[in-house]
Amino acid sequence: MDMMDRGKLPGHIAIIMDGNGRWAQKRYLNRIRGHRRGINVARDIVRLCREWGIGCLTLYAFSRENWQRPALEVKALMKLLEIYLKDELPSLMENNIRFRAIGSIGELPEGVQKIVAETERATGENSGMVLQLALSYSGREELVGAAKALAEAVARGALKIDDISEETFGDHLYTAGIPDPDLLIRTSGEMRVSNFLLWQLAYTEIYVTDVLWPDFTKEDMIEALVNYQKRERRFGLTGSHQAVGHLN
Repeated sequence: MDMMDRGKLPGHIAIIMDGNGRWAQKRYLNRIRGHRRGINVARDIVRLCREWGIGCLTLYAFSRENWQRPALEVKALMKLLEIYLKDELPSLMENNIRFRAIGSIGELPEGVQKIVAETERATGENSGMVLQLALSYSGREELVGAAKALAEAVARGALKIDDISEETFGDHLYTAGIPDPDLLIRTSGEMRVSNFLLWQLAYTEIYVTDVLWPDFTKEDMIEALVNYQKRERRFGLTGSHQAVGHLN
């Protein structure tokens, strides 16, 4: 495997953690076993990113569409999330990691909402890394919410239409104040973004692996980062334009 250049790491990594259910089914296990294994992998990846100096890690943990799954599975997922946050708080504090939840948090069970709020409050002053969990998250809903907030501001005279820009729009997203992801990793081989960070992924590099999330290792993460470091990020410019801009 090629060596990763720690001087050229992405500032913000987003991950669609896909394949927990399929991992369990392949082994004739209950799907919840796959989710439990997936949580352990997420814990390891968070610590790796902190060790490597990644500024922000966003994990797609539970989409709004996931509410349509069997009730017992959803209930178990919510309980696993609550346990994870309680167990991880000491590690978040020790590693100077700030926790944020993005999505329709009010749709989560009250117990989960409480531990989410407590974790955000306890880690609010941490500055080593930001860990964002997307919970009951929908990219389209996020965009609609931002549009509504801007429309209301215009209606009450607090904002002029001509003052609406990409920057002001971004300020009304769940991720306000957080740089857009440099790299999106999706496990399990699915070639879609699944309603995740639709605005923020405009110029994000995308890496897809066939590895199921519960099997995702440090070596798989390094492979994704090495692949990212080989990309030429042009943001709509040609390579020659970038060179000229750099000289200027």
